[in-house]
Order: sequence, then C-alpha cells, then structure tokens
Amino acid sequence: MKHFMIKYQFANGTTEEWHREIGRFHLRARQRSRAEGKDHLPLHEEPRRFQLLSSRRGRRRAGHQDLQARDFFKHYTEKTRQVAGGDVVVTPMELIAETA
Repeated sequence: MKHFMIKYQFANGTTEEWHREIGRFHLRARQRSRAEGKDHLPLHEEPRRFQLLSSRRGRRRAGHQDLQARDFFKHYTEKTRQVAGGDVVVTPMELIAETA
C-alpha cells in the first residue's frame, strides 16, 4: 500500500464550498475503491489542511498510478491547488508499524 500526506494552507474560497468538493471527491473515490481497492481519508485542522491518501495494490500492480490517472482525481488535485493558492506539498509516507 502506498501512503501520501498532502499539506496546504486554505487560502481561497469558502470552507463550505470546499467541504462540498471534498464530499464529491470522497463519493467518487469510494465508488472506485470498491472496484479498484483504493482508499482516501482527509484530515483537517484550521487554517492548515492535512490529507492522507492511501492506495492499495489490488488486481493492478500500480493502483496509485491508476487512481492519479482518473478524471475525478485530476479535478480534485486542481481544486486543491486553487484553494491553497498553488502551494501544495505531497510527501510519500511509509507505514512501519500498526496496532491491532
């Protein structure tokens, strides 16, 4: 499974509009995750925003690359850049341990 942390500062638009956009993205991502084995979870702290993105390797070896190629993912990536004023940091993460 691949993990990424996305960090940005909310700079443009309204929180309500952005939350609706997040909801639309999650609906599409959940629909895809049932078919492709991908998952997305957002975390928000004002004024900074943090999002965790995880993509599992399902039947396809490069599940995260498949997700990134989807139109809904590209749309959400662009919307994230817009609300952040262009400053978005994506950091790969490695899960080294977890509890039951």
